[in-house]
Amino acid sequence: MAKTLELQFINEQEKVVTLSIDSPKEPVNGAAVKAAMETIIAQNVFNSKGGNYVKAKGARLVERNASDVAFS
Repeated sequence: MAKTLELQFINEQEKVVTLSIDSPKEPVNGAAVKAAMETIIAQNVFNSKGGNYVKAKGARLVERNASDVAFS
């Protein structure tokens, strides 16, 4: 099962921008995630087509399952 941590930010145009981190260290610590997101915003690490990240919206851990389908 593949897991991804998605960090959701609001940019200057008030649009949601998502950063994805593959295979995050588990268990995911909410306080550490929030602190990292605040650091990303404060240090202006990334920007988007809609401008700089200005606010943390949320984060989520996504699990993906894939199964092959047999052809007859």
